[in-house]
Amino acid sequence: MNAPLKSGIAAADEYIERHYFSVHGMSSRFAAAVGAATMRIQSEHGIAGHFAEIGAFAGRYFIALSHALTGDEKAIGFDTFHWPSPKVKTKLEENIAKYGAPGRSIVVAADSLKLSAKDLVALAPGKKVRFFHVDGEHTPEHLSNDLALATHTLHERGVICLDDMLHAGYPTLPVTVHEFLKCEPSLRVFCVIDREDIAAQTKYMICREPMFDFYIEQLIGAFPDNVWPLGADFRYDKKALVLSPDPKLPNFDDLL
Repeated sequence: MNAPLKSGIAAADEYIERHYFSVHGMSSRFAAAVGAATMRIQSEHGIAGHFAEIGAFAGRYFIALSHALTGDEKAIGFDTFHWPSPKVKTKLEENIAKYGAPGRSIVVAADSLKLSAKDLVALAPGKKVRFFHVDGEHTPEHLSNDLALATHTLHERGVICLDDMLHAGYPTLPVTVHEFLKCEPSLRVFCVIDREDIAAQTKYMICREPMFDFYIEQLIGAFPDNVWPLGADFRYDKKALVLSPDPKLPNFDDLL
């Protein structure tokens, strides 16, 4: 993708277009635009709450979505800040000061396995999380815990976004997700955000079942040229949306 698509939020779009690759990280600009657009849609429909991210790292994706917040909403970022060195926490704080909204941001050094829903809610009382991005430790234990933490703090009309879902280096991560979803039948994957390259990988977006059609319809309206027409088959009664930077299909006209 030569240029990022627009989320409809001026501050987020400016950051994504001008500064996104100035910040260390691996999330794609396309995924950031889709995430920020999802938050814009939420705001337009009265869905208020915080943005939380497990695995904030140096802040590439964190800063993009913090620009989609309104009012007194906060961006809450967690990371162990151990890799590649403890310097990454300082870099995150510098990047927030340079590119983000420092007054909105709460940065916490913590292993998510040691966090509880009560701990998270206490950081910014009064609201739940409306968009929860999970990009933490890629182990079954951490991912299961992070999914539970996100579910227990999520606004009833909110979204959980999971990174690296079809990553060649972590092929079993979706197994953990599907096992978790079996125990949480009210949750559904409503959108797959296709990868840009081997580093900027696929994301799953999850909501509660009553919001499934709403988010699909809204995102189709926001990104009509990026809809992969075959959709994603999660064995629901209807397919989930697939958004791709290049939603091409092979041409089989000569077989018809």
